[in-house]
Order: sequence, then C-alpha cells, then structure tokens
Amino acid sequence: MGSGASSSKPTLYYYPLSAPCRAVMMTAKSINLQLDMKLVDLLKGEQKGEAFIKINPDHTVPTLVDGSFRLWESRAIMQYLVDKFAPNNQLYPRDPVKRAPVDRMLQFDIANTYRYVGAYIYPQLFESKPADPEAAKQVEGALDYLENILKDSPYVAGAHLTIADLSITANLSMLELKQWDFSKWPKVVAWRDRIRKETWYDGANIGLIEFMKGSA
Repeated sequence: MGSGASSSKPTLYYYPLSAPCRAVMMTAKSINLQLDMKLVDLLKGEQKGEAFIKINPDHTVPTLVDGSFRLWESRAIMQYLVDKFAPNNQLYPRDPVKRAPVDRMLQFDIANTYRYVGAYIYPQLFESKPADPEAAKQVEGALDYLENILKDSPYVAGAHLTIADLSITANLSMLELKQWDFSKWPKVVAWRDRIRKETWYDGANIGLIEFMKGSA
C-alpha cells in the first residue's frame, strides 16, 4: 500500500480495476481535481492491513482523505468532491429539483447495476465459475430499465452528464471483462459511447483497459 498523505491534495486510496474507484477517478478528472493517488492492492489483502484499517475501519476502497476528514463509499465521495471543489458544476447540481433525479439514479445504481453486475461478474473473475443465467437475467433487467430511461434523454438523469452516469457506466464496464453483448440495448450503447469520448475517460479507466489487454 502507498504511504500516507503528505500533500494538500485530497488523497484517494484505490484499486485500479475497481469500478467504484474508477467512478471517483472519473469525477475528479472531469472537474480537473488532482488527487494524491495511493494504491491499495486488494489481491494482496492490503485493505485488511493495520495501517489501512486505521484510515478506514470498513477496509474498503475507494477511501478519501481530505485533511483530517475521511470518507468512503464511492457515491458519497463523488458527491463530496463536486460539492466542495466544483459546487456549480452540473455533474451534481445544487438546485434540489435538478439534483433529485441524480440522487434517484445513484440509488438505482447501488441497488441494481452495482449489485447485479457484481453478482454476475465476480464469481467468474475470482472463483472461475461459469456464468450464472439467473444473474445474467438480473443484469438484463437493469439494462432494460436504463434503455427505457435513455429513450427520453441523453443521460440517465436528464440532459447533462452527471455523477450518476459515471457511477453506472463504471459498473457496467465490468461486463466487458466477459465480453457481454450490449447490442440489445442500443440507447445504452450510444450513451456509453458518449461518455467514452470524454477526454478524461481513458485516463480514469486505465486499470480496466490494461487488465483487458493483459487478459486478451
């Protein structure tokens, strides 16, 4: 694990393949916020080491340290970063009427996208199990919902890119590791392509990109 924070920049403890970590990294890059990046190697169990547990007793990544303030859970970190460092950014609007749909889709993400993609992909990646058809159906249900949402707007919470888009697309990207076919959901494909064209996308998702190159 990287050494502790030594600069005035917020410190992000992360694992590069992690979808929640990449969602936070996309948020930071999209608001031009520099973070002091500290790798926590989950495969080596560094998240369970004494040094990291002192920072985050839940021993999860991403974890943010900003001065004396510590925060974990990716969506909370994303909200905090925009609120503090880019308070007028449409990524997470201040207007309650504009913010509420973003919060709704973040709730959808944690209850559906993150949950179902994880249940489908992680047993295949880390336990060498075959794809579970029932888990695949749950992923399909989440994609059906997103396809319907995206019929009416270019992004999941309206006309503009928000942190809800970043969190959801990060989770869906894990499906690429097992060559998921997205062609049944053309609106989702077009939405993902719009996000991928952002100048900061590849830099924030280098962990996924490099992993896929290595497993090709």
